[in-house]
Amino acid sequence: MQDIRVSFQQLFNSSASLVVQSPGRINLIGEHTDYNNGFVLPAAIDKCVQVAIAKRTDGAIHMHALDLQESVIVPAVAIQPHATHWVNYIIGVVAQVQKYIANASSNSATHELVKGFDICLQGDIPIGAGLSSSAAVECAVIFALNEMYQLGLSTMQMALMTQQSEHEFAGVKCGIMDMFASLHGKSNQVMLLDCGSLQHHYYPLDLKEYQIVLFDTQIKHALASSEYNTRRLECEQGVEILQKKYPSIKTLRDASKQQVDELLKTEATLIGTKVYNRCKYVVDEIERVQLAVKDLLAGDIKAFGQKMYETHEGLSQLYEVSCRELDILVNAVKDHPQVLGARMMGGGFGGCTINIIKKSEVEAIINMVADIYAQQTAHILKVHQVKIAQGTHIK
Repeated sequence: MQDIRVSFQQLFNSSASLVVQSPGRINLIGEHTDYNNGFVLPAAIDKCVQVAIAKRTDGAIHMHALDLQESVIVPAVAIQPHATHWVNYIIGVVAQVQKYIANASSNSATHELVKGFDICLQGDIPIGAGLSSSAAVECAVIFALNEMYQLGLSTMQMALMTQQSEHEFAGVKCGIMDMFASLHGKSNQVMLLDCGSLQHHYYPLDLKEYQIVLFDTQIKHALASSEYNTRRLECEQGVEILQKKYPSIKTLRDASKQQVDELLKTEATLIGTKVYNRCKYVVDEIERVQLAVKDLLAGDIKAFGQKMYETHEGLSQLYEVSCRELDILVNAVKDHPQVLGARMMGGGFGGCTINIIKKSEVEAIINMVADIYAQQTAHILKVHQVKIAQGTHIK
């Protein structure tokens, strides 16, 4: 990426007060469990978003996306969702910060934030690849605002506020994982995050002679966002049914496999098999994450990789958030002895598969998979090799 400080100077004819860098994330295992208060195992990566920012005094927010070469100006008060999609990842965070200030102070209108600011952003996180480029933008913006205005927010508060921003301004009822991983990531470590309590523990990731490779479908089917919200509703439907017999169940995190089978499978004729399938996948996956961490601690990355394949099968068959392109990529490596595990990653309906591949075989396997993908889809495969990196920080 170009030097964002130079770009800021050229755009706004002034110097940036600070630059913040916020990473994308991978999730090794634990997909669609976060909004069910389950466990996930994410890590920040060495692809990121950078924002440069400085204060204004005229009550306007001037925004520029360097990668898109687009500029938008909005008032710093009475903020509403904007027609330009990327703008909402900035102003949605501003709206959350303003709410926080209003609750913390009896006269929020006097706060400097309403005077506005200049901000430009750039990134090398592939858009639509399931690496949470939107969360990286939101985390970079809130981290920058917190630093520039000395708000005193903790990273935990920032994660919750950016999640709410995504709900209200992007219209995606996402869980907490993406923001949490971007803000709290540590180099060379994965994070076991309990999305119910937000307790988290770090574990060194030693893949030995293997490395993480992402195969990017370069496809994002239009139904991705709407189906994501539908899955969340289907899980909530299942919880409502379970609660009638087991009032202590608040989310699928609280449900056992036996309870899901006993109640939801029995009632599948009434509610449809979809709700049962969704809940069965989530309960299985919550358990699978905990077992996968034990594999890592034992140094058994082969067993860990096998669980990745199991996760993909559940996402494809039970949760139905995969697509033909993702399934082709996983099937292409499933029986290869030098690929320990593979699965779709992210919300689904496109994006990437995450693969653990023997380092000495990476190039050969990339070529093999690219040929298969081209033959079966007529699309060109894009590949990202990533490393585990530091979370959001001042650059």
